[in-house]
Amino acid sequence: MSTTTTAALARSGRDGRPAPTVRVSTRVLTTTAALAGPFFFASSAVQALARDGFDIRIHPLSQLATGDLGWIQAVTFVLTGLGAVGLAVAHRRLVRSGAGSRIIPIFLAVFAGAFVVAGLFPMDPENGFPIGAPDGPVAMSWHSIVHSAAAAVSFTALAGACIAALVRSVRHRRVPAWIGHGLVAVVLLVPAQPTWWTVQLAITSVIAFTWVSLTALRLRKGV
Repeated sequence: MSTTTTAALARSGRDGRPAPTVRVSTRVLTTTAALAGPFFFASSAVQALARDGFDIRIHPLSQLATGDLGWIQAVTFVLTGLGAVGLAVAHRRLVRSGAGSRIIPIFLAVFAGAFVVAGLFPMDPENGFPIGAPDGPVAMSWHSIVHSAAAAVSFTALAGACIAALVRSVRHRRVPAWIGHGLVAVVLLVPAQPTWWTVQLAITSVIAFTWVSLTALRLRKGV
């Protein structure tokens, strides 16, 4: 038996299914991915309620990463992104053929990686938050530009994953699935509305991570 064949059997088992150790690690990855979104919003909600001066109508959730306690939101971003990496890896392991089998994990990896980058490079203090920050907008620093670019790349990549999943669902004639993927993609790609963009971004994030959690749970059933 060749080395390549032996390695393949170690990963997949003789019946073509993932080996026990791979199944366990994949189950852990999908569970972590499913919990990433709820963790992000639980942490963000607690901080938004606890930190003086924060107003979701004015400040995006990303701005919680500024100030003395900003490290909490920065860590929240990074851990959430790392959790989403699990979805990319699990998808690559479990969906091995058909439309989107190769491109969806790539989109998911970009989404997760860019989310981590957004956490490592915070926005600027502005619009009165944190307490003591200038009352209005400020000129964007280099790290704020990186943050905004990373966030845009992250959600655009997730929209790409949704579109690829939509095509896959259409080919498999799963109507509810392709409708769901399509709606999420549209929400992710809708331009920000200047008058309420902070609330829009929060709603978009909820929908995006709901998709991530549901996709992770669906994959988990196949482990």
